Amino acid sequence: MAISEEHVGRSYPPTAPYVVSAAKIAEFAAAIGDDNPAYAGSEPVAPPTFVAVISSTAWQAMFDDPELGLALRRIVHGDQRFEYRRALRAGDAVTAQLRIDKVRTRGTADIISSSVEVRTLDQELVCTASATFFHSHEAAA
Repeated sequence: MAISEEHVGRSYPPTAPYVVSAAKIAEFAAAIGDDNPAYAGSEPVAPPTFVAVISSTAWQAMFDDPELGLALRRIVHGDQRFEYRRALRAGDAVTAQLRIDKVRTRGTADIISSSVEVRTLDQELVCTASATFFHSHEAAA
């Protein structure tokens, strides 16, 4: 079976807890070349795009869902947006839960819109990460 509009609303279980550490924040900031002092020190906050690290585990649950028939080699990540309630901080333990928001088929591609809610273990919403993926169909034999 292939992904379709019937899958809109599907959600996956929350990921295992991820503990945000000062070391991971520093590594990420260095990788993106951002030396903002807010990402260092004794109480660092994470760069806004850091949440993609956490979201990727939730995306993987969708990519691995056999009912959707997705192939990672045929997926292009087309768009990414983050809506923060508060900054992600060192010491936060969070989970991520994905929901499929919209599926459209255009020609030989599926356009999949998803959202990932990143929450603390106390269920405080920290950020919603929205992403759009383009999935090309297999070439006809």
